[in-house]
Amino acid sequence: MPMSVLGRNGPIVSRLALGTMTFGSETDEAEAHRQLDMFADHGGTLIDTADVYSDGVSEEIIGRWGENRGGLGDMIIATKGRFSPPPGSHGASRRALVRSVDASLRRLQVEAIDIYFLHGWDRHTDVGETLGTLGDLVSAGKVHHTGWSNVAGWQLQRIVSTAQAQGYPLPVALQPQYSLLDRGIELEVLPCALENGIGVTPWSPLGGGWLTGKYRADARPTGATRLGEDPGRGVEAYDLRNTPRTHAILEVLQTVAARHDRPMSHVAIAWLLARPGVASVLLGARTAEQLGGNLAAADLQFGSDDLAALTEASAPGLPPYPYRFLQDWSDVDTWWMLGT
Repeated sequence: MPMSVLGRNGPIVSRLALGTMTFGSETDEAEAHRQLDMFADHGGTLIDTADVYSDGVSEEIIGRWGENRGGLGDMIIATKGRFSPPPGSHGASRRALVRSVDASLRRLQVEAIDIYFLHGWDRHTDVGETLGTLGDLVSAGKVHHTGWSNVAGWQLQRIVSTAQAQGYPLPVALQPQYSLLDRGIELEVLPCALENGIGVTPWSPLGGGWLTGKYRADARPTGATRLGEDPGRGVEAYDLRNTPRTHAILEVLQTVAARHDRPMSHVAIAWLLARPGVASVLLGARTAEQLGGNLAAADLQFGSDDLAALTEASAPGLPPYPYRFLQDWSDVDTWWMLGT
């Protein structure tokens, strides 16, 4: 398993991470432990969870897996707070985060959380209070590193600027949605992360299953798949993603995959691993078989022509103002990420 430093000052982590949102809901404990065993056997080290995944059951399952192994050893454990289940407290206030961290430590059966993510921005709490609390948790040895998930570019920069001004620990990681189908972070969020040395650990690298090629334009999904059971599922909803752009991307993805005799999922993951700032990609699966298939993407490398074809096909384009306006006035191609 290839490894990477997470951001400028974070830990060394496996380039493929195990996302555990399904644990305790779509994936029972025995199957979850099979996934964890498989991930460890493949050299994976970064395990990602959250206090709201199955109302804390995901953390408990990981904790019991570690207990059965005699400890989590070299695993890097990341969890999140902000939307805590009972008896936690919603929000990013001091009260909420202290209670949330203590509850996660108990469920995970660890003395410290390696990377603690804020699961989202809290407009009701001053970010200085949040960052000060995170700093105290780091000083107390309950958290080693901090990160943020699901934030806008201006929010991420405010986090960094406030931390720098007040001497609080800087985030080492950012966890956004990012894939060939959703490249919105490239406008503001990703450049901010790159500027500040923050590593990126994307979620939903396969677009909720779209980038595996299993959904068709002329047939609504059915059966035991995410969209088969819930076609209106969030940002991955069938009607939202079933567009000419999506199928144009899938066509190029299928062509590149056939050229390398690999599944489309491997190519989608490999493209994401090649993006600037991406340190580790979160893989979520219902079964160990699904996970094993995606872990095999770790060794796929392809040339600049394939990368360029995928990047061009998935380019979302730039809004006329201010982005195209600035591009027109710049001698430096600052928008290379968008394939324009």
